[in-house]
Amino acid sequence: MILNLFLQTSPSSLVGFLPILLIFAIFYFLLFMPMQRQRKNQQKMLAGLQNGNVVQTSGGIVGTIVSIDADDTLVLRVKPDNVKVQVLRSAVSGLVSSEGKK
Repeated sequence: MILNLFLQTSPSSLVGFLPILLIFAIFYFLLFMPMQRQRKNQQKMLAGLQNGNVVQTSGGIVGTIVSIDADDTLVLRVKPDNVKVQVLRSAVSGLVSSEGKK
């Protein structure tokens, strides 16, 4: 009896899966696609960092990029005392402006 239910494939049972597939499609378009787009934009921004850019780190530190090392670390100059801080490139969360104030 139970085996017979699993072996039957009727159009009504396939229509029962349609709402589940629709929910997965909605989740994909509303959640996963924007996250992928945001991740691509973040990687593009990190790859385009240059000396003189004013950036904000994920910890909330705002500073001007002084140098970019080969091992993906940045040296930031933080005002008002011009303290230099070394952070990883991945710690940068956003670009405040593209020109440093000299």
